[in-house]
Amino acid sequence: MELVKITEAVGHVLCHDMTQIIRGEKKGPVFRKGHVLRAEDIPVLLSIGKEHLYVWEKKAGMIHEDEAAEMLYHLCKGDNMNATEIKEGKIELIAASDGVLKINLDKMNQINALGDIMIASRHGNFPVKAGDTIAGTRVIPLVIEEQKMNQAKAICEGEPIFEIRQYVHKKVGIVTTGSEVYHGRIKDTFTPVIAEKLAEFDVEIIGHVISDDQHEMITQSIISLIEQGADMIICTGGMSVDPDDRTPLAIKNTGARMITYGAPVLPGAMFLLAYYQENIPIMGLPGCVMYAKRTIFDLVLSRIMTDEKLQITDFTTMGQGGLCLSCEVCTYPNCGFGK
Repeated sequence: MELVKITEAVGHVLCHDMTQIIRGEKKGPVFRKGHVLRAEDIPVLLSIGKEHLYVWEKKAGMIHEDEAAEMLYHLCKGDNMNATEIKEGKIELIAASDGVLKINLDKMNQINALGDIMIASRHGNFPVKAGDTIAGTRVIPLVIEEQKMNQAKAICEGEPIFEIRQYVHKKVGIVTTGSEVYHGRIKDTFTPVIAEKLAEFDVEIIGHVISDDQHEMITQSIISLIEQGADMIICTGGMSVDPDDRTPLAIKNTGARMITYGAPVLPGAMFLLAYYQENIPIMGLPGCVMYAKRTIFDLVLSRIMTDEKLQITDFTTMGQGGLCLSCEVCTYPNCGFGK
């Protein structure tokens, strides 16, 4: 690249965007890449602190920042997302549908560790809506070695870093447990909370059974709802270590494969997840879901609604960020809970 004084740059072509920042008013390119400088442009460039201009001629083995941004976009792009136009060497990924953002964090970290390349994103495993910005990427210098871009490509191995898993339709069966509800001693206030949270998704509640604390009755209620066509079961109540709380045993006795009973999350430590015949999730919800604004149920439900099969490691890694601060004004998911 050749260094040219701005006062001698008339007629030269800009090889990158020139950014103007006016605090509280604007931040953006005052001149775009490819602009042919005119005499009247010189005072504007001086006003943004540009006294010299690099003029770059393409050389073999080197890639311009805009071309590199386009390459990075294709390394990052998975299902259900689009790109913005390239501005100042940066390109952003935009969600094309509602769903849950999944990130191959290992690959993203490896690429960021190469140097001169950056990928920044929002947290994975959280819901996004169509139109949300999910990530931005660019190279740091104006030009970058083609070899380094090839290294980034090799890290991805043909698999994108980001994916948005779309929600699927679910037929849900709810089993409310507790002798106090079964015998009409108190009103069921748990099920309305579950119905409200499910209403955020494409869900059809096909059945609701109120069961006594007898584990045999709970087991039969679960099996009956599955036979009616439920492809997700939610059990409320009976999840503590109290001798009368038999819901975990009842779920186990259906023959479902237990993933976890307990998680490093507050509220929600007594949460249970199992899979019946490997594809029907059964969740046992502790009492905190009934009264706390956000719990482990919120962290798990959106992922379950994409048909993601959660494993024990998905729970054992929840400790950091697993403490909800119960803020007076809840801003979830735009907070630290679950991150």
